[in-house]
Amino acid sequence: MKEIELKLQGKISRLTNKTFKFDERAGEGWFSAVYFLKTCEIVEAYKPDNVVTMQFFQKNDAVLCGTDEAIALIKTFGKNPEELEIYSLRDGDKISPFETVLTIKGPYQNFGFLEGVIDGILARRTSVATNVYNVAKAASLSGIQKPVIFMGDRDDHFAQQAGDGYAAYIGGASAQATHAMNEWWGKKGMGTMPHALIQIFNGDIVEATKAYHKKYPEDDLIALVDYNNDVITDALKVAREFGSTLKGVRVDTSRTMVDQYFFRNQDVLGNFDPRGVNPELIFALRRALDEEGFSHVKIVVSGGFTKERITRFEELKVPVDIYGVGSNLLKINIGFTGDNVLMHDGHQAKAGRIYRPNPRLEKVE
Repeated sequence: MKEIELKLQGKISRLTNKTFKFDERAGEGWFSAVYFLKTCEIVEAYKPDNVVTMQFFQKNDAVLCGTDEAIALIKTFGKNPEELEIYSLRDGDKISPFETVLTIKGPYQNFGFLEGVIDGILARRTSVATNVYNVAKAASLSGIQKPVIFMGDRDDHFAQQAGDGYAAYIGGASAQATHAMNEWWGKKGMGTMPHALIQIFNGDIVEATKAYHKKYPEDDLIALVDYNNDVITDALKVAREFGSTLKGVRVDTSRTMVDQYFFRNQDVLGNFDPRGVNPELIFALRRALDEEGFSHVKIVVSGGFTKERITRFEELKVPVDIYGVGSNLLKINIGFTGDNVLMHDGHQAKAGRIYRPNPRLEKVE
């Protein structure tokens, strides 16, 4: 967790509008709530000389993300953006409930129509970054920061991958499943083999792994070993074949399946749920590998892992080396609000809202 904390404390260079592939229709209000569009037209007609300050906040302890994207949006589609005064925290900053993370000052009609779009950017990116941060924190309970691989490609629309991948990076993910997820921070996707590869080799894990290694000899060799629902048998087959070349095995047993190990060792049953990737299976796998001299082989687990499940594994000291996590990192559970709180630098806001100055905000040039 230490390296994640250092990254969050450091100043990461802001992304610019060269990074983002915005839909040009955003400037026409296509993605804005219609009442914002109408308000801008009314203000333009009857109160064109207004100067408002809009501030954005949310209600959780969180890891902020999406500020660079929001700023780029304003500078790209706001009217006369050079005349707007913007102050912002940075992606990766830890934030508190109701803390102001972004302010925009200028004529409402020049940027007000972007309010909901900005809320949405900050909500999604901050939710993903915070989810990943919490999972990575859980994966460090042993005192060692275990890598967390972001595997969310199948859990949402592909067009979200670049932004979600960046948010996952901000939150502390060690690697991402697709190239698109790495686009904004300049890396490449990583991955080993899916079940489909083993299927095409008729369920022969050794032959599938041989083919993979022959095609991608520069990759760290990690074999997927749950295809036949006999994790320990297949892990040992691969380890015996590849020896020191094998870097790891991945276990992705379905939560509806019970591995063959437990049918051969029914005396261990009775005090736990034997379905899916469970602690007892991983303990048994580690023992089997170690007993045959394969202590160098790392164990990667995936399949429905959450912060709570990882916490339980770490508290039990389950010998997992890497966690693969997908859908649970994409839950949008943090909502942002934009409020007009000042008019010509004097308080003017709806009941219950006040201007909350934040000395941590930086002026955006």
